[in-house]
Amino acid sequence: MQLWGWGEVKSVHGWSAERLFLRDDNDDSIYCAAQVLIRRLPWPFKSLAYIPRGPLICREDDSEDILQKLADYVKDEYHSVAISIEPDQVEFKPPVLWQPSENHILPSKTIILDLNKTESELLNDMAKKTRQYIRKSAAEAMEIKKVRTIEELDKCLDIYRLTADRAKFDLHDDQYYYDVFSKMSDYSQLFAAYVDGQPAAFLWLAISADVALELYGGMNEKGQELRLNYALKWDAIRKCKEWGLSRYDFGGLLEGGVTTFKMGWAESPTELAGTFDRPLSYRYKTWSRGLPLAKRTVRRIKKPFRR
Repeated sequence: MQLWGWGEVKSVHGWSAERLFLRDDNDDSIYCAAQVLIRRLPWPFKSLAYIPRGPLICREDDSEDILQKLADYVKDEYHSVAISIEPDQVEFKPPVLWQPSENHILPSKTIILDLNKTESELLNDMAKKTRQYIRKSAAEAMEIKKVRTIEELDKCLDIYRLTADRAKFDLHDDQYYYDVFSKMSDYSQLFAAYVDGQPAAFLWLAISADVALELYGGMNEKGQELRLNYALKWDAIRKCKEWGLSRYDFGGLLEGGVTTFKMGWAESPTELAGTFDRPLSYRYKTWSRGLPLAKRTVRRIKKPFRR
Protein backbone atom coordinates (compact mmCIF):
# COMPACT_ATOMS: atom_id res chain seq x y z
CA MET A 1 0.00 0.00 0.00
CA GLN A 2 3.05 2.25 0.14
CA LEU A 3 4.09 1.35 -3.41
CA TRP A 4 4.33 4.25 -5.86
CA GLY A 5 2.05 2.42 -8.30
CA TRP A 6 -0.68 2.06 -5.66
CA GLY A 7 -0.63 5.83 -5.24
CA GLU A 8 -0.97 6.19 -9.02
CA VAL A 9 -4.06 3.97 -8.96
CA LYS A 10 -5.69 5.86 -6.10
CA SER A 11 -4.86 9.19 -7.77
CA VAL A 12 -7.26 8.47 -10.62
CA HIS A 13 -9.99 7.17 -8.32
CA GLY A 14 -10.86 9.93 -5.91
CA TRP A 15 -7.63 10.41 -3.97
CA SER A 16 -4.41 12.32 -4.48
CA ALA A 17 -1.04 10.87 -3.48
CA GLU A 18 1.69 12.80 -1.68
CA ARG A 19 5.09 11.09 -1.35
CA LEU A 20 6.95 12.55 1.60
CA PHE A 21 10.53 11.92 2.71
CA LEU A 22 12.30 13.08 5.84
CA ARG A 23 16.05 13.50 5.44
CA ASP A 24 18.81 13.80 8.00
CA ASP A 25 20.47 17.25 7.85
CA ASN A 26 23.86 15.72 8.59
CA ASP A 27 24.21 13.04 5.92
CA ASP A 28 21.07 13.56 3.77
CA SER A 29 19.93 9.98 4.49
CA ILE A 30 16.20 9.26 4.43
CA TYR A 31 14.85 8.18 7.81
CA CYS A 32 11.14 8.20 6.98
CA ALA A 33 9.06 7.72 3.85
CA ALA A 34 5.30 8.03 3.65
CA GLN A 35 2.80 7.83 0.83
CA VAL A 36 -0.05 9.97 2.10
CA LEU A 37 -3.39 9.58 0.35
CA ILE A 38 -5.57 12.70 0.48
CA ARG A 39 -9.33 12.48 0.05
CA ARG A 40 -11.30 15.66 -0.46
CA LEU A 41 -14.35 15.77 1.82
CA PRO A 42 -17.56 17.79 1.74
CA TRP A 43 -17.56 21.13 3.53
CA PRO A 44 -16.78 21.77 6.35
CA PHE A 45 -14.37 18.82 6.75
CA LYS A 46 -12.00 19.82 3.89
CA SER A 47 -10.03 16.54 3.56
CA LEU A 48 -8.80 13.32 5.16
CA ALA A 49 -5.14 12.24 5.09
CA TYR A 50 -4.50 8.50 5.17
CA ILE A 51 -1.29 6.45 5.32
CA PRO A 52 -2.09 2.77 4.59
CA ARG A 53 0.37 0.27 6.09
CA GLY A 54 2.77 3.06 6.95
CA PRO A 55 4.62 5.30 7.41
CA LEU A 56 7.97 3.57 6.83
CA ILE A 57 10.16 4.69 9.71
CA CYS A 58 13.85 3.80 9.89
CA ARG A 59 14.53 5.47 13.24
CA GLU A 60 11.96 4.26 15.74
CA ASP A 61 13.33 6.52 18.46
CA ASP A 62 12.20 9.49 16.37
CA SER A 63 8.72 8.14 15.58
CA GLU A 64 6.86 10.68 17.74
CA ASP A 65 8.63 13.59 16.09
CA ILE A 66 8.13 12.05 12.63
CA LEU A 67 4.38 11.61 13.12
CA GLN A 68 4.10 15.18 14.38
CA LYS A 69 5.87 16.48 11.25
CA LEU A 70 3.51 14.48 9.01
CA ALA A 71 0.47 15.76 10.90
CA ASP A 72 1.68 19.38 10.70
CA TYR A 73 2.30 19.04 6.98
CA VAL A 74 -1.15 17.74 6.02
CA LYS A 75 -2.84 20.23 8.32
CA ASP A 76 -1.00 23.14 6.72
CA GLU A 77 -1.25 21.92 3.13
CA TYR A 78 -4.71 20.33 3.07
CA HIS A 79 -6.47 21.54 6.23
CA SER A 80 -7.36 17.90 6.89
CA VAL A 81 -9.86 16.99 9.58
CA ALA A 82 -7.50 14.18 10.63
CA ILE A 83 -4.59 12.06 9.57
CA SER A 84 -5.13 8.29 9.84
CA ILE A 85 -2.34 5.72 9.86
CA GLU A 86 -2.43 1.92 9.80
CA PRO A 87 1.11 0.86 10.77
CA ASP A 88 2.45 -2.33 9.23
CA GLN A 89 3.38 -3.70 12.64
CA VAL A 90 1.84 -5.68 15.46
CA GLU A 91 2.79 -3.40 18.34
CA PHE A 92 2.41 0.35 18.15
CA LYS A 93 2.37 2.83 21.00
CA PRO A 94 0.58 5.94 19.81
CA PRO A 95 2.19 9.28 20.71
CA VAL A 96 0.36 11.95 22.64
CA LEU A 97 -2.68 13.33 20.75
CA TRP A 98 -3.00 10.16 18.64
CA GLN A 99 -5.85 7.77 19.41
CA PRO A 100 -7.16 4.38 18.27
CA SER A 101 -9.89 4.74 15.66
CA GLU A 102 -13.03 2.66 15.22
CA ASN A 103 -13.12 3.60 11.53
CA HIS A 104 -10.84 1.01 9.95
CA ILE A 105 -10.06 1.12 6.24
CA LEU A 106 -7.96 -2.05 6.09
CA PRO A 107 -8.77 -4.99 8.39
CA SER A 108 -6.29 -5.27 11.25
CA LYS A 109 -6.71 -9.04 11.64
CA THR A 110 -5.12 -11.10 8.89
CA ILE A 111 -3.03 -14.18 8.13
CA ILE A 112 0.66 -13.51 7.56
CA LEU A 113 2.97 -16.33 6.52
CA ASP A 114 6.69 -16.21 7.26
CA LEU A 115 8.23 -17.07 3.90
CA ASN A 116 11.61 -17.61 5.52
CA LYS A 117 10.22 -20.94 6.66
CA THR A 118 10.71 -24.00 4.47
CA GLU A 119 7.84 -25.36 2.41
CA SER A 120 7.63 -28.31 4.81
CA GLU A 121 7.31 -25.96 7.78
CA LEU A 122 4.60 -23.92 6.04
CA LEU A 123 2.67 -27.08 5.21
CA ASN A 124 3.04 -28.32 8.77
CA ASP A 125 1.46 -25.08 10.07
CA MET A 126 -1.65 -25.67 7.96
CA ALA A 127 -4.77 -27.57 8.89
CA LYS A 128 -4.74 -31.19 7.74
CA LYS A 129 -7.71 -30.58 5.43
CA THR A 130 -5.92 -27.66 3.76
CA ARG A 131 -2.94 -29.87 2.93
CA GLN A 132 -5.28 -32.53 1.55
CA TYR A 133 -7.11 -30.05 -0.68
CA ILE A 134 -3.81 -28.62 -1.96
CA ARG A 135 -2.72 -32.08 -3.09
CA LYS A 136 -6.12 -33.00 -4.50
CA SER A 137 -6.68 -29.78 -6.46
CA ALA A 138 -3.08 -29.79 -7.78
CA ALA A 139 -3.75 -33.22 -9.28
CA GLU A 140 -6.71 -31.97 -11.33
CA ALA A 141 -6.46 -31.38 -15.09
CA MET A 142 -5.64 -27.68 -14.80
CA GLU A 143 -2.77 -25.28 -15.46
CA ILE A 144 -1.69 -22.26 -13.40
CA LYS A 145 -0.43 -19.33 -15.45
CA LYS A 146 0.28 -15.64 -15.02
CA VAL A 147 -2.38 -13.37 -16.53
CA ARG A 148 -0.68 -11.04 -19.04
CA THR A 149 -3.34 -9.48 -21.27
CA ILE A 150 -6.44 -7.35 -20.84
CA GLU A 151 -8.47 -10.10 -22.52
CA GLU A 152 -7.36 -12.61 -19.87
CA LEU A 153 -8.00 -9.99 -17.16
CA ASP A 154 -11.57 -9.52 -18.40
CA LYS A 155 -12.20 -13.25 -17.96
CA CYS A 156 -10.93 -13.01 -14.38
CA LEU A 157 -13.20 -10.03 -13.75
CA ASP A 158 -16.15 -12.11 -14.97
CA ILE A 159 -15.22 -14.64 -12.28
CA TYR A 160 -14.89 -11.83 -9.73
CA ARG A 161 -18.41 -10.62 -10.48
CA LEU A 162 -19.75 -14.13 -9.91
CA THR A 163 -17.81 -14.31 -6.65
CA ALA A 164 -19.13 -10.92 -5.49
CA ASP A 165 -22.72 -11.92 -6.23
CA ARG A 166 -22.24 -15.18 -4.35
CA ALA A 167 -20.53 -13.60 -1.34
CA LYS A 168 -22.55 -10.34 -1.46
CA PHE A 169 -19.76 -7.77 -1.55
CA ASP A 170 -19.37 -4.66 -3.69
CA LEU A 171 -16.91 -4.16 -6.53
CA HIS A 172 -15.20 -1.20 -8.15
CA ASP A 173 -15.95 -0.45 -11.79
CA ASP A 174 -13.83 -2.32 -14.33
CA GLN A 175 -11.58 0.68 -15.00
CA TYR A 176 -10.30 0.51 -11.43
CA TYR A 177 -8.98 -3.03 -11.99
CA TYR A 178 -7.55 -2.08 -15.39
CA ASP A 179 -5.62 0.70 -13.63
CA VAL A 180 -4.30 -1.65 -10.96
CA PHE A 181 -3.19 -4.01 -13.74
CA SER A 182 -1.37 -1.30 -15.72
CA LYS A 183 -0.16 1.27 -13.19
CA MET A 184 1.25 -1.23 -10.71
CA SER A 185 3.22 -2.91 -13.51
CA ASP A 186 5.45 -5.74 -12.22
CA TYR A 187 4.36 -5.00 -8.65
CA SER A 188 0.98 -6.47 -9.60
CA GLN A 189 1.03 -10.25 -10.08
CA LEU A 190 -2.17 -11.93 -11.25
CA PHE A 191 -2.37 -15.72 -11.49
CA ALA A 192 -5.19 -17.93 -12.75
CA ALA A 193 -5.95 -21.65 -12.76
CA TYR A 194 -7.09 -22.71 -16.23
CA VAL A 195 -9.35 -25.65 -17.06
CA ASP A 196 -9.86 -26.50 -20.74
CA GLY A 197 -8.11 -23.26 -21.67
CA GLN A 198 -10.37 -21.00 -19.60
CA PRO A 199 -9.70 -19.48 -16.14
CA ALA A 200 -11.74 -21.07 -13.34
CA ALA A 201 -10.04 -19.31 -10.40
CA PHE A 202 -7.73 -16.32 -9.99
CA LEU A 203 -5.56 -14.71 -7.33
CA TRP A 204 -4.23 -11.15 -7.56
CA LEU A 205 -1.26 -9.97 -5.51
CA ALA A 206 0.54 -6.70 -4.90
CA ILE A 207 4.22 -7.28 -4.17
CA SER A 208 7.09 -5.19 -2.86
CA ALA A 209 10.70 -6.15 -2.18
CA ASP A 210 9.67 -8.05 0.96
CA VAL A 211 5.90 -8.50 1.11
CA ALA A 212 3.14 -10.05 -0.98
CA LEU A 213 -0.38 -8.81 -0.23
CA GLU A 214 -3.50 -10.45 -1.62
CA LEU A 215 -5.75 -7.91 -3.31
CA TYR A 216 -8.51 -9.89 -5.01
CA GLY A 217 -9.48 -13.44 -5.87
CA GLY A 218 -12.38 -15.64 -6.86
CA MET A 219 -13.67 -18.83 -8.50
CA ASN A 220 -16.45 -19.85 -10.82
CA GLU A 221 -18.49 -23.05 -10.37
CA LYS A 222 -15.80 -25.22 -11.95
CA GLY A 223 -13.17 -23.69 -9.68
CA GLN A 224 -15.35 -24.39 -6.66
CA GLU A 225 -16.02 -27.95 -7.75
CA LEU A 226 -12.29 -28.69 -8.11
CA ARG A 227 -11.25 -26.51 -5.12
CA LEU A 228 -8.70 -24.80 -7.34
CA ASN A 229 -8.22 -21.96 -4.86
CA TYR A 230 -6.06 -24.31 -2.77
CA ALA A 231 -3.59 -25.25 -5.51
CA LEU A 232 -3.59 -21.68 -6.82
CA LYS A 233 -2.79 -20.09 -3.49
CA TRP A 234 -0.07 -22.61 -2.69
CA ASP A 235 1.50 -22.01 -6.10
CA ALA A 236 1.49 -18.24 -5.45
CA ILE A 237 3.06 -18.71 -2.02
CA ARG A 238 5.83 -20.86 -3.50
CA LYS A 239 6.44 -18.27 -6.23
CA CYS A 240 6.81 -15.55 -3.61
CA LYS A 241 9.35 -17.67 -1.76
CA GLU A 242 11.30 -18.11 -5.01
CA TRP A 243 11.33 -14.34 -5.51
CA GLY A 244 12.92 -13.88 -2.08
CA LEU A 245 9.95 -12.25 -0.34
CA SER A 246 9.76 -12.68 3.41
CA ARG A 247 6.03 -12.23 4.17
CA TYR A 248 2.79 -13.31 2.53
CA ASP A 249 -0.27 -11.37 3.74
CA PHE A 250 -3.75 -12.76 3.08
CA GLY A 251 -5.19 -9.23 2.96
CA GLY A 252 -7.40 -9.36 6.03
CA LEU A 253 -9.99 -11.54 7.72
CA LEU A 254 -13.68 -10.72 7.56
CA GLU A 255 -16.69 -12.74 8.59
CA GLY A 256 -17.84 -15.63 6.42
CA GLY A 257 -16.61 -18.63 4.48
CA VAL A 258 -13.57 -16.87 3.02
CA THR A 259 -12.18 -16.38 6.53
CA THR A 260 -12.75 -20.06 7.33
CA PHE A 261 -10.75 -20.93 4.21
CA LYS A 262 -7.92 -18.55 5.12
CA MET A 263 -7.69 -19.75 8.72
CA GLY A 264 -6.70 -23.21 7.50
CA TRP A 265 -3.36 -21.91 6.21
CA ALA A 266 -1.70 -20.95 9.50
CA GLU A 267 -1.64 -21.88 13.15
CA SER A 268 -3.13 -18.54 14.19
CA PRO A 269 -4.06 -15.13 12.74
CA THR A 270 -1.96 -11.99 13.08
CA GLU A 271 -3.49 -8.93 14.69
CA LEU A 272 -1.85 -5.75 13.41
CA ALA A 273 -1.87 -2.64 15.56
CA GLY A 274 -4.94 -1.17 13.84
CA THR A 275 -5.95 2.34 12.84
CA PHE A 276 -4.83 5.47 14.67
CA ASP A 277 -6.05 9.02 14.15
CA ARG A 278 -4.48 12.36 14.91
CA PRO A 279 -7.38 14.85 15.03
CA LEU A 280 -6.45 18.08 13.25
CA SER A 281 -9.74 19.97 13.54
CA TYR A 282 -12.37 20.63 16.16
CA ARG A 283 -14.78 19.00 13.69
CA TYR A 284 -13.04 15.63 14.10
CA LYS A 285 -15.63 14.20 16.53
CA THR A 286 -18.45 15.06 14.16
CA TRP A 287 -16.56 13.42 11.31
CA SER A 288 -15.63 10.24 13.19
CA ARG A 289 -19.16 9.74 14.53
CA GLY A 290 -20.81 10.44 11.19
CA LEU A 291 -18.52 8.27 9.05
CA PRO A 292 -20.00 4.85 9.99
CA LEU A 293 -23.52 6.13 9.23
CA ALA A 294 -22.36 7.59 5.91
CA LYS A 295 -20.75 4.27 4.94
CA ARG A 296 -23.90 2.31 5.73
CA THR A 297 -26.01 4.78 3.73
CA VAL A 298 -23.72 4.55 0.70
CA ARG A 299 -23.80 0.75 0.82
CA ARG A 300 -27.61 0.74 0.91
CA ILE A 301 -27.74 3.14 -2.05
CA LYS A 302 -25.15 1.21 -4.09
CA LYS A 303 -26.47 -2.30 -3.46
CA PRO A 304 -29.37 -2.30 -5.96
CA PHE A 305 -27.04 -0.90 -8.65
CA ARG A 306 -23.97 -3.01 -7.92
CA ARG A 307 -23.95 -4.79 -11.27
